[in-house]
Amino acid sequence: MELASIRWRTPKGELVSCVDKILILRENLEELRAIAQDALEDALVIGCDEVQVREVLQGLIAGLVNPYARDRA
Repeated sequence: MELASIRWRTPKGELVSCVDKILILRENLEELRAIAQDALEDALVIGCDEVQVREVLQGLIAGLVNPYARDRA
């Protein structure tokens, strides 16, 4: 996935147009991709199953918590 081609949207569907915000998002995702790539490579070198490692990485992302979510109680 080419990070530069992503068009970021607000929860209301409007485009995020602030260049600085987009740059921060891109830098964070590039760093995350590099760390995940290193983790995958390390796991493969030590003999782990690639499919399992990918599943674990996907689970980590799916389990991220939004600390800014409003309580809906």
